[in-house]
Amino acid sequence: MFKVARNIFILTVIILVLSACNLPSNAPATEQPNAVFTAAALTVQAQMTQPVSFSTLTLPPPAVTITNTLGSALTLVPSATLAPAASATPVCDQAQFVKDVNIPDGSQLAPGASFTKTWRLRNAGVCTWSGYTLLFDSGDLMGGIAETVGSVPPGQEVDVSVNFTAPSTAGSYRSYWRIRNSSGVLIPVLGGTQGKSFFVDVKVVTASSGFDLHSRATDANWVSGGGNLVFGGPDTDVKGFVMYRNNQKLEDGTSPSKVLETHPQWVDNGVITGLYPAYTVVSGEHFKAKIGFLAQSDGTCGSGNVKFQLNYKESNVLKNLGEWADTCDGVLKDVDVDLSSIAGKTVQIALAVLANGSAGQDWAVWVGPQVKIP
Repeated sequence: MFKVARNIFILTVIILVLSACNLPSNAPATEQPNAVFTAAALTVQAQMTQPVSFSTLTLPPPAVTITNTLGSALTLVPSATLAPAASATPVCDQAQFVKDVNIPDGSQLAPGASFTKTWRLRNAGVCTWSGYTLLFDSGDLMGGIAETVGSVPPGQEVDVSVNFTAPSTAGSYRSYWRIRNSSGVLIPVLGGTQGKSFFVDVKVVTASSGFDLHSRATDANWVSGGGNLVFGGPDTDVKGFVMYRNNQKLEDGTSPSKVLETHPQWVDNGVITGLYPAYTVVSGEHFKAKIGFLAQSDGTCGSGNVKFQLNYKESNVLKNLGEWADTCDGVLKDVDVDLSSIAGKTVQIALAVLANGSAGQDWAVWVGPQVKIP
């Protein structure tokens, strides 16, 4: 009986253990590998089908800084951020008008007078001028003859000249000129008339005696060691000044009606020069003037000490006609120069004053300067 009961007990325990293996559990169930991969694929597919917002802004790559062989920093900007640069096409043949060297526009000439006009030009192209010539373009020829231009590298300046003869009839005349290259092509002229030519402009007047350097002083080109000067001062300009001092008291106590003051640059041995428009000297003419100094405010003499010069310019060469040393001594000095040596020539008269040492009180004056037949 006991043996039967023990067997029943053992059988019951086995049945209970086997039943426990099939009971539900709280632990998560383990998924099969294929099920995991399938779920991941479905998730990616779902994300790819969702709408995505994109920005159209694209930032350029950052600038790069390097150091050159001189030690200075250079910043290289990525080419993607730069607009394309416009490149100018080099011009082989091109001239630029710089200035009239002599014979200013409107210069008065006697009928039939011979004169030489000189212009200053710059080679503004990238090709060297070689075998180029001046060529008459239009206007009044006035006997002008084309001349050869010397070799001129790019960027360099050159003075070119043409010899003319003034017409025999009174009037205004203008002659236009150009440059032709060795291939026979006329080259453009920057700053020229209509971008192509330069000219000489003169007035032919009936020969008559007289050139008033006092009234024509405003037409002269005044310069000093400090540069170009404007007629009329002010009288405090350290570069020097030129102005009328009509009816003001001079060192001798007089107050003439035609007084031209030419004060040199305010430095030791300073200079001032005035170059007048061209004039054809008539036979028998003289240059006449009085020279001296302005009186001080109390009527006494200052310490002026200068050299007065009368010069003339012809064919770009400056020549002297006379020089006079003078100090402020209470007396004006008379100047009379016979111009027979340049009679019939077209020249530019120049008045100059040179300080002897300090220019502090060099209030130098020309009284009634003129060219005339005595």
